[in-house]
Amino acid sequence: MKTINDGNYVDIAETVIKKLKGKVNPRNNKPIPMVTTSKIRNLLAMSSDIYNNVLLLQDDKLDSDLIGRIEYLRMRFVYECGREPSVKDFVTEAKILDILKEISGSKANYILFNHYMEALIAFHKFHGGND
Repeated sequence: MKTINDGNYVDIAETVIKKLKGKVNPRNNKPIPMVTTSKIRNLLAMSSDIYNNVLLLQDDKLDSDLIGRIEYLRMRFVYECGREPSVKDFVTEAKILDILKEISGSKANYILFNHYMEALIAFHKFHGGND
């Protein structure tokens, strides 16, 4: 994958959360609220369901059912972005939609994506994320 790899996804996740935590509204110079922990966990829950099925595969190539579920997951992320600006900031800053496209039917890439999501949650909580 171009955006993340096994050697950098944790650092990228930390950078994303730090940027989101430090965002300030230029109009009133007040901090922009960061996405809530529960919202991020909901996003992870959607991807974890697929992750559990991906782990059971013997082959490194995902079958058409899992590829379809990943596409549906991408659509759900887009939907959640439209519902809440803080989710859109999170998904955009973390480049989640780009990373989902980069999975390209690869088991290893999906596992890496899920680990990246877990890292985002961990740093969100570490840096004071709230519900």
